[in-house]
Amino acid sequence: MKRATLESFFGHLCQYVAVSKEEFGDILSFFEERNLAKKEILMHAGGPCTHAHVVLKGCMHMYFVNEKGVERTVQFALENWWLTDFLAFQNKGNTDFSIQAVEKSEVLSISLDQQERLLEKYPKLERYFRMIYQTAYGASLMRTKYLSDFSKEDIYLHFVEHYPTFAQRVPQYLIASFLGLTPEYVSEIRAKKRS
Repeated sequence: MKRATLESFFGHLCQYVAVSKEEFGDILSFFEERNLAKKEILMHAGGPCTHAHVVLKGCMHMYFVNEKGVERTVQFALENWWLTDFLAFQNKGNTDFSIQAVEKSEVLSISLDQQERLLEKYPKLERYFRMIYQTAYGASLMRTKYLSDFSKEDIYLHFVEHYPTFAQRVPQYLIASFLGLTPEYVSEIRAKKRS
């Protein structure tokens, strides 16, 4: 992994807990480094969910395929964002979701057993994970709210206004999938907005 990507993760971690450089080096030893090509699959639906992942560089998305064969994105992750099927991860079960690289990506992955060992050695990281999970849960609640309350057009406009980095880096068809819209409808909204 490049030093700059690790420095970014170190800074992110230090926003929540005080960690020395020496501790950080040891913390990293609990993780596996993975480099993914664009569109490479990190986790397959139907298989075991063995790891949680934090993105160091790049962009990932988690999705499922519905009964009609349509892919539905449930989460995106950019730098310093975590993603996995947390229920399957915690229960050491199989997942209904797949995780794929949207861009060439670098991630750190940790197994549940390694995470438990990490938290035993560094109990202060419990705070870090609690804050991360609380933020993710809050974001999920807000997504549910705006999917229920907003018109389809407003859902898209709200997303691009509040998450401009995603809007610039993520292909429109994946944004449409995440928002429950069709790519054609997103194209119509974008054309209308330009005129």
